[in-house]
Amino acid sequence: MARSRTDTPLATYQAKRDFTATDEPAEGGEAQPHAPAFVIQKHAARRLHYDFRLELDGVLVSWAVPKGPSLDPAQKRMAVHVEDHPLSYAGFEGTIPHGHYGAGEVIVWDRGTWEPVGDPRKGLAAGKLAFQLHGQKLEGLWELIKIAKGGERQEPWLLFKKRDAFARPHADYDVVSALPDSVTHPSPSPLAKRRTTKAKASPTLPAPGATKARLPARLSPQLATLATGVPEGAARDWIFEIKFDGYRIMARVEDGKACLLTRGGHDWSAKLPRLVAELERLGIDNAWLDGEIVVLDDQGTPDFNALQNALDRERADAVVMFLFDVPFFGGFDLRQVPLSGRRRLLKQLMDARASQRLRFSADFEADADSVLQSACRMNLEGVIAKRADSPYVSRRSDTWLKLKCTQRQEFVVCGYTLRSDSPTRIGSLMLGVHAKNGDLVSVGGVGTGWNDREARDLRRQLAALNSARAPFAGGAAKAGRRRPGGTRHWVKPRLVAEVRFAAWTPDGQIRHASFVALRDDKPASEIVHEEPHDIAPASRAKTMKTSSKKAASTVGGVTVSHGDRVIDASSGRTKLDLVRYYESVAEHMLPHLKGRPCALVRGPQGVGGQIFFQKHAEKVNIAGVRQLDPALWPGHPSMLEVGTREALLNAAQFNVIEFHTSNATSTHFDRPNRMIFDLDPGEGTPWAHVQEGAALMRAMLAELNLVAWLKTSGGKGLHVVVPLRMHYDNDTVKAFSRAIVQHLAKVIPSKFVAKSGPSNRVGKIFADYLRNGVGATTVAAYSARARPGMGVSMPVDWADLDSLRSGAHWTIATAREHLSFQSEDPWAGYWTTRQPLGEAMKRLGFKK
Repeated sequence: MARSRTDTPLATYQAKRDFTATDEPAEGGEAQPHAPAFVIQKHAARRLHYDFRLELDGVLVSWAVPKGPSLDPAQKRMAVHVEDHPLSYAGFEGTIPHGHYGAGEVIVWDRGTWEPVGDPRKGLAAGKLAFQLHGQKLEGLWELIKIAKGGERQEPWLLFKKRDAFARPHADYDVVSALPDSVTHPSPSPLAKRRTTKAKASPTLPAPGATKARLPARLSPQLATLATGVPEGAARDWIFEIKFDGYRIMARVEDGKACLLTRGGHDWSAKLPRLVAELERLGIDNAWLDGEIVVLDDQGTPDFNALQNALDRERADAVVMFLFDVPFFGGFDLRQVPLSGRRRLLKQLMDARASQRLRFSADFEADADSVLQSACRMNLEGVIAKRADSPYVSRRSDTWLKLKCTQRQEFVVCGYTLRSDSPTRIGSLMLGVHAKNGDLVSVGGVGTGWNDREARDLRRQLAALNSARAPFAGGAAKAGRRRPGGTRHWVKPRLVAEVRFAAWTPDGQIRHASFVALRDDKPASEIVHEEPHDIAPASRAKTMKTSSKKAASTVGGVTVSHGDRVIDASSGRTKLDLVRYYESVAEHMLPHLKGRPCALVRGPQGVGGQIFFQKHAEKVNIAGVRQLDPALWPGHPSMLEVGTREALLNAAQFNVIEFHTSNATSTHFDRPNRMIFDLDPGEGTPWAHVQEGAALMRAMLAELNLVAWLKTSGGKGLHVVVPLRMHYDNDTVKAFSRAIVQHLAKVIPSKFVAKSGPSNRVGKIFADYLRNGVGATTVAAYSARARPGMGVSMPVDWADLDSLRSGAHWTIATAREHLSFQSEDPWAGYWTTRQPLGEAMKRLGFKK
């Protein structure tokens, strides 16, 4: 990558050093072939500091961090931007001689690769650089922010960890103190030393209960019970961990050699050679370690489909193992040692040796409800609650509890249908579970959740298991309205599918199901209906989510009643999630709401329930929501304005999900200051065509000398917004927008239509100009949508159009994190742009 510079990139670096006296490299080094490198060098100069370096454009862009990095997002560390270094400097360790620049010892404290979030050059120029680290000590999302205006002799920045699965409170773990050594010549850990000295042969065990024992050849894992909550009691009684979306794995180490075994006893060592090597580098003589393997997505969240792809396609380098228990260690059986003691030993083991692929599964000090809600907001599967004083038992127990964000479990695949348009692809699966007497009973079906490749693979695997009759004890279930359509093909009940669903019906069927993946770590014979247990008397149970009756929460000074009520079954989002979302984006959203008439979309029953669209004040009395002068729109009741944070949050508390605004302001309602085109795709229109349609609309407007801004709709399409000078009335602007759409439909009939109605736009885009009529409204920027998934209407840069996955690219769960990475408002120029329409009308031949 070539850097645009007027001077030599390393001129400053080379001018500061005498290379006849120091071993530091003057130049050289090769770029990483797959991903750019990062390195952190611990530098004991006049003052100890850590040099943080990122490979970019053929050099190492560098910062000096006096206190070193912290895994705690609250610990923002000063980072002084210094001169670029050569790539070869990434491997430098040694002593810089006394009297020379930077004199002192240098070691390579951490190294690995990094991935920028967005364009790193723009980020550097703007003073806001976000990135992922994949190092031996540091992982996950990080950010560098410049805290001065520029022109300083040394630019001050801040380096800090973003919140993800790798973040840890500084009070619990200081990575600089815990891992002080070089990653190229690490000091042996205390556990490793025990193998080479005649010191005490066994570790100092954490508590009574450990007994001398030979390492068993097999060990079944302890399993958790699905529950509605945990008993009341002191916080110290329970340990809360993330429920990982992966495969349960037991690691057995004997004489320093490791193997990896699934819950069903299958040896996966050959699938995961890097993990085996990492385990053997821990320096353990013998042990059983309990954990879960996952693949983390860009947000640091476990992604089960990515894990399956990694295993199926032999890309196991991305697999990470989180360890949470150690039932055997160093010649001792620890199963009767309390869990808190076993975990202390495991944490000491993991802290003593840095590992890129082996992680300690952290626990969280908070009440169960808070931990679960946090996990659900992060799109995690749920939480595992474990009694701190519990022994390790190789069975399902109520001392380990599963608290889930959404309904999700395994089912036996009993049959399938094929797609009507493709007999090589699965259309739906018929599912079953084993009753208490062992009979296999039908629970309904699933017809979504797989991609094209998975649909073909499922068809191939199931065809090999074809059976002449249904495997259910009662025979084939009647088709019914809710049953999968098409000819049903029955199979031998061998395969297990994990499925996400909304709820169980009273007659034992699953609703709104979505396929997650096939599982080969659990036998079909073990699959039963997982019923959540209330493991304490009703008077003492602290119930979770929809079963709870908690006190109202307060967000931004607004009391939120029934905050735990699920308002979107597809994602598990609650009313409290929605109010918190609006509180988090209020500063971005209010400029789009202030001074405009606003219509409210209320959903008292949530997404999928009855929706009320309210434009006027006759039935609305929400604190902070302003009633506008009825003279603005003669003959109509007063319109509404949501112009403050208080109004926004109170409206959300009042079950408002969407906010729609007028194109005109409350002071000049007769003359709009914007024109909107809602690109609405018809049935069968590929998303790529919608993206192309937006680009074509922008080009068309540019030909008319009009600049436009882009935002997602939060639903199926995109919005193209043109700011205007307040000169023409609503009718004229609407007529001109219609003329633009008609022109597009005429010159590009394969993409656009000028008539509304589903039948008119099959496979095409209707650029909805009707949003420009008097009193018409469009969903506001940053508003959530009352649709499954709760997408968000998000302003975006035209440069990011190609990267959008849908009109609901962001949801209330992901939008705020996206905004935290923005170095600048993509609509910054919108607010000062006021465009006349006279010239554009002439160019199009439009007459008022």
